[in-house]
Amino acid sequence: MSLVTDLTRTWLTRSTRPFIFTDQYDEVLPYGSCEALGLYVHIPFCKRLCAFCPYCKVPYDAALCERYINALLREIELVSSRQEGRRRATSLYFGGGTPALAAERIGEIVAALERRFEITEGIGLELHPDNVTVPVLETLRAAGVTKLSVGVQSFQPRFRNMLGRRAPDPAAIKTALSAVPFETVSMDFIFALPGQRFEDVRADIETAFQSGANHVAVYPFIDFTFTESQVPAMPKREKRALLDAITAYCAERGYARQSIWTFAKEPEARYSSMTRDNFLGFGCSATTLLRSQFKINTFSVEEYCRRIDAGKLPTSLTLRFTRRQRMVYYLFWTMYSTRVDSRAFERFFGEKLQNVYGTELALAAALGWVTERGGVYELTPKGAFAYHYYEGFYTLAYIDKMWGVMRREAFPKELKL
Repeated sequence: MSLVTDLTRTWLTRSTRPFIFTDQYDEVLPYGSCEALGLYVHIPFCKRLCAFCPYCKVPYDAALCERYINALLREIELVSSRQEGRRRATSLYFGGGTPALAAERIGEIVAALERRFEITEGIGLELHPDNVTVPVLETLRAAGVTKLSVGVQSFQPRFRNMLGRRAPDPAAIKTALSAVPFETVSMDFIFALPGQRFEDVRADIETAFQSGANHVAVYPFIDFTFTESQVPAMPKREKRALLDAITAYCAERGYARQSIWTFAKEPEARYSSMTRDNFLGFGCSATTLLRSQFKINTFSVEEYCRRIDAGKLPTSLTLRFTRRQRMVYYLFWTMYSTRVDSRAFERFFGEKLQNVYGTELALAAALGWVTERGGVYELTPKGAFAYHYYEGFYTLAYIDKMWGVMRREAFPKELKL
């Protein structure tokens, strides 16, 4: 896995230098000049821990959750009070974990952020299907939440049991969502499970739209080395056929493809916390991406709270980008949306995309991976699968290794990827 990513990194950055994360600490995060700034808040508590889930999470405890939210509010103040004025932010997303377990305090967190940031494109929050009830939805909407992402994973009993998930009730979900409407209701599903067929995924997508969703995210199953999941991965050939079938079906139905894995029933329905030029992350395991650096907070809830109690930011590791490294990071995550606008690249870096990566773009076009129109490079279905295939290498070579280390060490000294 690492050989593929090492060669790709060396080629695209024109350097053998790896991504070097260190325990360097900054008292002030330099986000004041960042455009298109997103906000992310991580709430790590779950009533039940799913074996397949790789994200930072701990069993829900009411007292610990209260302590954590209090620390989170102080982190927001520590970061934002060191910049003058009120900054513009495109969006705010809550992930986890199960953020709705802290539903009564979401409004408090939103208010703390809105004192320092003007949020222009709405507020999104992840939900477990059990949390899709009228009281919870009313509380979230009153807090300012405009978008929901419901982690269904599968409506099909066979695959739900494979993942260790309880049965969701589509009728109850629809009733609650009808009573308390939101701008976007996305539902998450996992594909590429053993024995899964296109008909299974199609049924999940249609059940989602019939149950009140106007957006779906269909993510591939990834077998992280540090999870306890015993589910084997689907072979490449079957996975590609399944992704192609899902893509073709959504296109035939008129569902707009908004990223590699997401499709919208209504054009205005959008849910993505990933595709931002810059973002600030709050909470344990949250990441911050700025023009010249990437930071990740400690994964330990206890150490996170202790660090905040000491009046210090909970940064665990920091990467100082070289210019080419930042370009590669920008292009990788921008292409997740299936398209890269060369004009946006030039605005961000002050260089023409064609001048920097003209050879690579020509090769991608020759391979049938991208098409170009008016300076916008868009992935073809073939290119989308190539992205998906490489993303698997990236996940296991970078994310799996980093998260694995950070689960064991609250504040590692250094990490080379």
